[in-house]
Amino acid sequence: KYADCVCREIGNGPQQKKYVPGHQIAEMALVKLYMVTGDKKYLDQAKFFLDTRGYTSRKDAYSQAHKPVVEQDEAVGHAVRAVYMYSGMADVAAITGDSSYIKAIDKIWDNIVSKKIYITGGIGARHAGEAFGNNYELPNQSAYCETCAAIGNVYMNYRLFLLHGDAKYFDVLERTLYNGLISGVSLDGGSFFYPNPLSSNGKYSRKPWFGCACCPSNVSRFIPSLPGYVYAVKNDQVYVNLYLSNKAELKVDKKKILLEQETGYPWNGDIRLKITQGNQDFTMKLRIPGWVRGNVLPSDLYSYADNQKPAYQVSVNGQTVESDVNDGYLSIARKWKKGDQVKIHFDMEPRTVKANNKVEADRGRIAVERGPIVYCAEWVDNDFDVLSLFMNQAPKFELVKKPDVLHGINELKTDAQLLSYNDEGRLTTKDVRVTLIPYYAWAHRGAGAMAVWLPQELSASRPSMPPTLASESKVDASHKVTAISAINDRLIPKDENDRSIPYYHWWPKQGTIEWISYELPQETLVASATVYWFDDAPWGGCRVPKAWRIYYKDTAGEWCPVQNADSYGVVKGAANTVNFDPVKTTAVKLEVIQPDQFSTGLFEWEVK
Repeated sequence: KYADCVCREIGNGPQQKKYVPGHQIAEMALVKLYMVTGDKKYLDQAKFFLDTRGYTSRKDAYSQAHKPVVEQDEAVGHAVRAVYMYSGMADVAAITGDSSYIKAIDKIWDNIVSKKIYITGGIGARHAGEAFGNNYELPNQSAYCETCAAIGNVYMNYRLFLLHGDAKYFDVLERTLYNGLISGVSLDGGSFFYPNPLSSNGKYSRKPWFGCACCPSNVSRFIPSLPGYVYAVKNDQVYVNLYLSNKAELKVDKKKILLEQETGYPWNGDIRLKITQGNQDFTMKLRIPGWVRGNVLPSDLYSYADNQKPAYQVSVNGQTVESDVNDGYLSIARKWKKGDQVKIHFDMEPRTVKANNKVEADRGRIAVERGPIVYCAEWVDNDFDVLSLFMNQAPKFELVKKPDVLHGINELKTDAQLLSYNDEGRLTTKDVRVTLIPYYAWAHRGAGAMAVWLPQELSASRPSMPPTLASESKVDASHKVTAISAINDRLIPKDENDRSIPYYHWWPKQGTIEWISYELPQETLVASATVYWFDDAPWGGCRVPKAWRIYYKDTAGEWCPVQNADSYGVVKGAANTVNFDPVKTTAVKLEVIQPDQFSTGLFEWEVK
């Protein structure tokens, strides 16, 4: 009834309104309804919504309305809205065969996979607008990677597989599924991530609920749909796309067959497929994952950095199968009978990965994965600062099975170094043994540091810094959130557009007077302060302040303004240093006057 109302009220007719959805997803729903009912008006309505986008009064990239959909060739704007729309385009392309749709969606997919996807399968680089960034803009600590966007990425790649029949779409889908999607829900199913960053300084933890609770409900909807992604059938071909233990009933040429799959995948590469019912001719198409064939993704965005050449073996009833792999599938055509067994083995060893050199955030770093699982270093397994690790040039890994840790995982261990500055400012090194865990399982044992991309070149390293006056001070603020830890973490932005490090802001407050204070470790002579302002124009809600001042606490415990301050700068992303008459004090305060219609934020506040 709701869909009928939409079809009646919205369209090109004289009595209809010419609107498109504010948040795309209706396109997919309408195509599903068409598939169920056979009523073409639902398909036509989905195509109307897509064809009309870019022709209404709204023409912003945030909602993918900057161009007609068939002219788009880059993933832009709000990542969830985008992949929902792209999934709808793939649906319409598959059903109608519209070549302009197929051409557009193929270009957009190629842009994502070649320039805008994280190694975890997450998408959406920016918190501002929950959006895709520029090409190769893939920061780690400030990565957004919304859980809903990962689910949408699965939707999109599944539909493109149905359109083209190529395993490369399942290579992307599998990577997303085992890493950046299930990281969005805790192992007990009771708490959730909205963003899924690839590095953390300890400010992230899963929450039981959100004011905008799209991610928890979306995960709850997605998990029971997983069986639908394992197999696919086209005419007399059975596609085996995912490897997990299951029993399945399929119809091939209108005849029923029953399959049974047993495996420990993704922890090992051994799979057994058995025909438990059915005697007929068909072609079984086994997906040989890209990670087995030497491809991290079907693009040059990431590549393996070691010299390993994993192999695979396939046998039927004990007889080795020799066959070429086409479109990512090894095909076995025969008359199958009850009791036939297919055994598959994939070599599964830890691998190191490098990113394309155009990805600035990952330059000089490596990631570690084993099979489809991406690993990370987390604080709880390592008694040192994992953000100051320095990896060996040719690391060797030890696999340790941990059935009682995080509901059962395989850990990886390797030797590395820890870099730090001593009190004299000299660089020192220390040999350490690093433990890595699957990325999806991080943040279950308390908040702390985590990193997926680990430095292997000095240019990418971040040695532990000696304490500063600010870092040893107790922080308080008018807006108390965990992000406050960013202002004295000793990380400063490279430039005004740097989103790779944490920041703090007073959003959603606007036009107000706000403050942050440092309670110093002891009475200290203070003579200057430096602030790095955060400003996420044009989409975000933060701008540099109208004005700001520094106060100190006098011997009576009263806040007093510092005297003879030379300059209170408001240049975003740069060092705005103010010098003033030295004061001996136990506390200092930064006070800001926010713009009338915006909030203010900052990366770092130093005092000397």
